[in-house]
Amino acid sequence: MTDQPTLTDGVVTLRPWREEDVEAAVAGHDEEIRLWFGWKPEDITSERQLQAIEEWREDWGKGRRRAAFAIEHDDELVGSVEVDRSTDSVGSVSWALYAGRRGRGYAVRAVRVLVDWALSEEDQGGLGLQRVEARIDPRNASSTRVATRAGLRREGERRLVPGMGDRADATAMAIYARLSTDPPLTEPESFRALLNSFLPRKRAIAQMLVRDTDDRVLLCQLTYKRDWDLPGGVVEVGESPQLAVSREIVEELGLEIPAGELLLTDWLPPWGGWDDALCLVFDGGRHEPGILDDVVRQEREIRTAEFCTPEQVEERCTDFTARRVAAALRSTGSDYTESGR
Repeated sequence: MTDQPTLTDGVVTLRPWREEDVEAAVAGHDEEIRLWFGWKPEDITSERQLQAIEEWREDWGKGRRRAAFAIEHDDELVGSVEVDRSTDSVGSVSWALYAGRRGRGYAVRAVRVLVDWALSEEDQGGLGLQRVEARIDPRNASSTRVATRAGLRREGERRLVPGMGDRADATAMAIYARLSTDPPLTEPESFRALLNSFLPRKRAIAQMLVRDTDDRVLLCQLTYKRDWDLPGGVVEVGESPQLAVSREIVEELGLEIPAGELLLTDWLPPWGGWDDALCLVFDGGRHEPGILDDVVRQEREIRTAEFCTPEQVEERCTDFTARRVAAALRSTGSDYTESGR
């Protein structure tokens, strides 16, 4: 078994732990570290730190099962970082900076150096892993920044029952990862993919305002809620909203009505278990009432579809849906509202 290497990017150095690190490591632990790792004050002692160093050495000797490094800057101990193999090809990375050492970019550099090394081939001195991942409490904003700036892409959240995480009140852990096949971080494609993994995404809903020759509005009574709504649905990933609403009309009602111009963009605040969303209402034109004779309902979602008067819209729809319909009817093209206001 080869000795554990020393790694550096010229600013921070990752090296094996030494017995003389114990005093500085114990002194560096503070409430911030205890908060996110769940350690109690009595857990942080010189004896426990020395025992941890011995355990890290043993793990390295057992097939490089875990690689734990002290982080140095200008020959001073500033924190720790490690990668723990969960399988032969996957490793979990974690890190901590000590009191007074945060906010200087050391963690980002250390994690990037460690992940680059862990994903490099064994014949190049690395661990030969195919995937390195970090699990972070979504409330831990500083570690979230470290993960993304170190090039780990956000993949989603794993829900937890309180008590399953390091913190007793944790209800989720966000998953960040890099793969050996990801493009180098220096390439624009990699940077765009990284940003795309964690930038906010907002749900888009496309609906169609279809009227008959008496200016009644086509509404659908839905199976999954009591109120009525305009026909339409959620826009799929990579799908044009204008094409999406025509697709939904075909799937739900069996009608082929091309979507016309955009009449209204309505922002929907969080409601009833749903996150917020943008609802785009397109013009479906005017049609003879007999068009309903051609309706073929998707019974899983649609109970019935009818042309409704303004009074029926008010009666059958939630208040915000009724406001959206009214705003779309008033629109002269591409208006904007929030919850129909």
